Amino acid sequence: MTTQLRVYTINRGSLHLFAKEWKEKVLPLRIEYGFQIHSAWTIEKTNQFIWLISWEGQESWDARENAYYSSSIRIAMEPDPARLIARQEKFDVENVL
Repeated sequence: MTTQLRVYTINRGSLHLFAKEWKEKVLPLRIEYGFQIHSAWTIEKTNQFIWLISWEGQESWDARENAYYSSSIRIAMEPDPARLIARQEKFDVENVL
C-alpha cells in the first residue's frame, strides 16, 4: 500500500472555500477511483490543508493517479479546487504502529 501525506498551502482567505470544494468534488471522485482518504485537516494560522491518501491495488500509484487526473470528471471539474492552492507538498509515508 502506498500512503501519501499531502500538505497544501492555500491562497490567503480561501481555506474554507477550498475545504468545501475538496469535500464536494475531490473526495467523492477519489473514493470512486478506489483511493482511501484517511483524514483531512485545516490549519487556519498557516492557511494549510493536510490530508492522508492511500492506494492499495493491482495498478501502481502512478498509474492510478494518472487514471484519476485524466478522467473526464476530473478534467471537467469546474471550478477546479486546485486553483486555490499556492503550494503543494507530497510525502510518501510509512506506518510505524
